[in-house]
Amino acid sequence: MAAWSGTNDLVRWGTPARMDRTDRRLLGRERESEQVHELLNRPGGPHLVLVRGERGVGRSAFLRAAGERLRAQGTTVLAVDCVPGDGDRPLLLALRLIMALEERRPHAECHRSATGAVTRALSALDQCDQAAMEALLCAAVSRRAPVTVLVDDVQHADPDSLAALSRIDAPGVRLVVSAAQHVASSAADMKADTFPTGHESAPRQGLNAEGVRGPGREGAASIIDQLAGVEGARMLVLPPLGPRDTTALVARWLQARADTVLAGQVRELTRGIPGAIEALLTGWTRRGVIRVADGHAFIPGRTTVPVLPDDDRFVTPLDRLGEPARAVAAALSILGPLGQPALQLTAAWTGLSTDAAYDGVRRLVEAGIIEELPGEDATTVRGWTFRLPLTAHTVRERLSPVDRSRLSAAAVELLWNDADSERAGSGISPAPVLLDETNALAYRADRVADAGSLVDRERAVAELTAAARQMRPGTDDGRALRWLRAARDLTEHADARDLVLQQYGTTAYLACDYTTGRAVGEALLRDPGPTLSDLDLQEAACLVVAATANQRDWATMGRLATAYWWDALPVPDLAKVTGQALALCHLSKWRQTADLLKKTKTVWNTSTRPRATPTIFSAMAELAMGRPEPYRHGLAMPDALELPPGKVYSLASGMFDDLLVGYDLNAADTLLETAGLTVHILPPLSQFLVNHLTGRWDQALESARRLLAHNEVQSTPVSDSSLLPARTAAILLAQGRVTSALQIVEDMRGPETCPPQCALHASEAEALMTLGDLDEAEKTLLSGLATAREHNQIYGTDELWALLAEVTAEAGRTAEALTCLEHLQGITARTGTDRTRLRHLLACARVLRHDAPDTARGNLREAVDLARSRNLPFEMATTLLAAAIAGAVPATLLHEAYDLFGMTGASLWRFHTRTALREAGVTTPGRKQATTENDRLLATLIAEQLTNRQIATVLRLNEDAVANRLTRLFARTGKRSRTELATAVLTGSL
Repeated sequence: MAAWSGTNDLVRWGTPARMDRTDRRLLGRERESEQVHELLNRPGGPHLVLVRGERGVGRSAFLRAAGERLRAQGTTVLAVDCVPGDGDRPLLLALRLIMALEERRPHAECHRSATGAVTRALSALDQCDQAAMEALLCAAVSRRAPVTVLVDDVQHADPDSLAALSRIDAPGVRLVVSAAQHVASSAADMKADTFPTGHESAPRQGLNAEGVRGPGREGAASIIDQLAGVEGARMLVLPPLGPRDTTALVARWLQARADTVLAGQVRELTRGIPGAIEALLTGWTRRGVIRVADGHAFIPGRTTVPVLPDDDRFVTPLDRLGEPARAVAAALSILGPLGQPALQLTAAWTGLSTDAAYDGVRRLVEAGIIEELPGEDATTVRGWTFRLPLTAHTVRERLSPVDRSRLSAAAVELLWNDADSERAGSGISPAPVLLDETNALAYRADRVADAGSLVDRERAVAELTAAARQMRPGTDDGRALRWLRAARDLTEHADARDLVLQQYGTTAYLACDYTTGRAVGEALLRDPGPTLSDLDLQEAACLVVAATANQRDWATMGRLATAYWWDALPVPDLAKVTGQALALCHLSKWRQTADLLKKTKTVWNTSTRPRATPTIFSAMAELAMGRPEPYRHGLAMPDALELPPGKVYSLASGMFDDLLVGYDLNAADTLLETAGLTVHILPPLSQFLVNHLTGRWDQALESARRLLAHNEVQSTPVSDSSLLPARTAAILLAQGRVTSALQIVEDMRGPETCPPQCALHASEAEALMTLGDLDEAEKTLLSGLATAREHNQIYGTDELWALLAEVTAEAGRTAEALTCLEHLQGITARTGTDRTRLRHLLACARVLRHDAPDTARGNLREAVDLARSRNLPFEMATTLLAAAIAGAVPATLLHEAYDLFGMTGASLWRFHTRTALREAGVTTPGRKQATTENDRLLATLIAEQLTNRQIATVLRLNEDAVANRLTRLFARTGKRSRTELATAVLTGSL
């Protein structure tokens, strides 16, 4: 690995994300920023600007940015912040403003008068003399004019000071104040309206019995409202961030681009409130659940939402409200989605009257913690919901288990009664659940799980297991696992519990919770109940082995591959043999696999379902050893009609992956058609492999990053378990990201005892060859071939032999290269695959190009025809490029290769094709675009931390040419160093 620098920490594959809030620039506020700046600089503009927005929306940051911009243009700015508790001291804000203004008086001779002004202000404060304080404040700001005064969070200020501020209208004085959109009044200021019982709708918040809005609120809340109505004042409301700006803010703070799942969860839980985004990301990053791979941030599907701390800005307002508002909020965090009936249930749980419960609701609405959902006529309320889902989650999690169970049981009973009434046709209207169908299902299952033994156990288990079955893997895995844990705990009989455990273990495996899947599988095997059939235990054995394989626990896998481990279990021989054979397959012990299954054929070859899995294992072993006939027979899936759909799916997906080891997409497509499957329902690894082969590299990289970030690769017992990192490295290398390709190889390399990783060795060797390190490339190839030989493996070694032939030929050792070709030809004869034949033709042309050029060109023409029949874009393009450079096909075909490389995003190969076009005297299309692509590729190589010498090797140029290109690149981009250029590439700002 001496050819590359391993110090690149900018691009890793699965490191914990960190929060970086050093960039304090406003995001998504450009329009509002320009608007307020224009108002403050306009002659005769408003003397007061009120900036409002809900809690956490970024008012403080907005005011800070406005102040910095004003100072930058030479404007005098005075900033004062208000904090909770200020409102308890009349005229405190006015005093603080006077003191700040007098402190900044510029001349020493003004010191005595400033001291006198402060003394008089203190006296006015002690005597609560508002008129005197207001006169002093007006004088102080007038003396400092021109000045812009910024006052943040005036909802915490005392009403008397706010009233004084509203009357300031001195020449040259501009006042900018910010206040929360919702300001809660005290309980004494509230007047409870009556609330009707039953399922009828409630009146809208603030409407009295006659439907007329009641009297205004008193105190700070009322004064803030009056500020907006001051003559000459302007109000600016900061809305939540939109989806694009929310995603951009996440990317800024994580220093990585958020994938669609992470971005979607952030938007759903925070509704674009920057303060909530910060709290959510802080909670997740402290737990280390957000992982970064290749500059992209991901979160696993089973991640739980963090609970906000007690001192968080979204929690303290609720605690300040006190009771009964807190109790009402707690109840609504569980009951809210039920709609209007939630109020009666809340009153019953809290022991309050309906009027008192409604009073709590009103206070929560006014404080901006919950919001009303208006009815169709806009005068009634059909329910309430938390303004911020993250707050709802925190309030819900702060409930004791007993309280959460009681509230959930009340919700379940209501839902069940409504469902029973509807089925019985009683005519009673069901509770108006305020959720769509999918979320309503999840809400109901959540409540059943929380209710536990307080509801009917049998019905609860049936609903929980049914709900878990309807959840698609990867959508909300944590929720489904929680439901199944609850179902397990609610199941009273051991026999029934085994059936729940089966589903629980399988769901855990599909959710990539391999620890749980393995533990459940082992529990079923060690103490099997009478309800579990031999086939059930066969599946449990496969579950244990598959989960262990995905944990990369090769030591345990070695024990699972022995009869000794299985003989200690009270399970039938079918489960023992199948489990041991699968373990041997995962270890690539193909000879032992074949021998075991041959010796135990009478155990598993009894009928269609028992033999389905062992038959495939046997065929895989034969294929790996270079005998593909049984495997080809299995591709027809003759027993598919007699197997359950789940079994057909698992068998077909494993065979599909094995076919793609050999780049045989045509056979893989035929297999799917036979099995009645489509690509989009296959596991993520299978979809990645398809996207790689068909040239959809952006989609391939997106899924690869996610899978590698959280180790969510569900490996099947194929002949090479390194397909994901190997093919990912191949894509990165083709894009010019040489160091990143080698980095992923290093990160994903298994221990010496792990099974063969032919694809990973091939990708590493190609990267080293690109850097010109032929010695290290040869060592890598020989190591991969030696490991394969130890495991009696032939399938998948064709790539290694072909590359080794090229390396030895390049080193001038033609005899050794010809020996490699003989091995490659032997593999071609044994396996009969088109990919191996194509590799043999291309390798022959490479080795024979000097000694037998006519033969080499003939091989290349045959290779082009074969590549066209396979129709794989990148393979086709590389074949055309090789043939055109050698003169085997017309140079005009370079245009086709150029377009194919562009389609896949293979920028390094596209560069080489431009060179070939120029050398062949063929016009390169799009000169301006070519220049842009050359610049981007060169910048990418810089970001990969390559030296000029290494860049010259990669691009097949001399060092002087590279230096000249870099000089032009720095001039065009305005970057002054390699570090600036690399940063621009990594942040996507080039």
